[in-house]
Amino acid sequence: MRTSRIRTATLAAVTAALALGLTACGGADGGSKAAGADNAAGSAQSRSASNGDGKGGAEQANSAGDAKEGARSTTASGGKGKVTSQGTTAGTQQCRGDEMLLTAVHRFAGQQGDHLLVTASNEGTKPCWVTSYPAVKLRGDVDGAALPHAKKDNPGGDKHITLQPGGRAYSAVNLFDYGSKNHTAQSFALALRGADGHDGPFYSVDIKGDKPQFSWNEADVLNWNTKKPYDF
Repeated sequence: MRTSRIRTATLAAVTAALALGLTACGGADGGSKAAGADNAAGSAQSRSASNGDGKGGAEQANSAGDAKEGARSTTASGGKGKVTSQGTTAGTQQCRGDEMLLTAVHRFAGQQGDHLLVTASNEGTKPCWVTSYPAVKLRGDVDGAALPHAKKDNPGGDKHITLQPGGRAYSAVNLFDYGSKNHTAQSFALALRGADGHDGPFYSVDIKGDKPQFSWNEADVLNWNTKKPYDF
């Protein structure tokens, strides 16, 4: 009988120990799930804070942008070309030349800073974007080489500028006239560049203003911008 009591006590102790062990495991599992829920909630709050509506500033970077775009963007409002917000261009199509009004004015003719001010206006009914700098070929020679990007300009070739209907973007063709071996024209050909750097169709642009004729030995082009270059 003594031996039977010892065995019974031993089994009871083992059973109690197993029950305590299972309770402890269940408690640890519940704590892990609770911690995971807290972490998920914290992550959701963090994402919500980083994906705000961007009303805090005119040039707020959107960290949750479309990974395929990989490009910063500004938005030009209709008429004045004013920067109103900054974000991605997800869902917005590239501007097409046949929906744009392209104009140019000869400024500071024969002076330091001689250039052609190029304006691109969105004449379509939906927002669209431009990027990099326009492909420009002087004398309308579409088979010739396009002018290079100005070395003094900021790189910024990956920035997309979104134009609302009626919105405008500006560029400039810098003209350098060093003497007698120069070229003269009153128009040029312009194409919009895609995000891949390839040129779209070329369109002829006539020069407006008091002095439409321009001369150059060398020339280069500035990036698109929502503000007029050399506006002083």
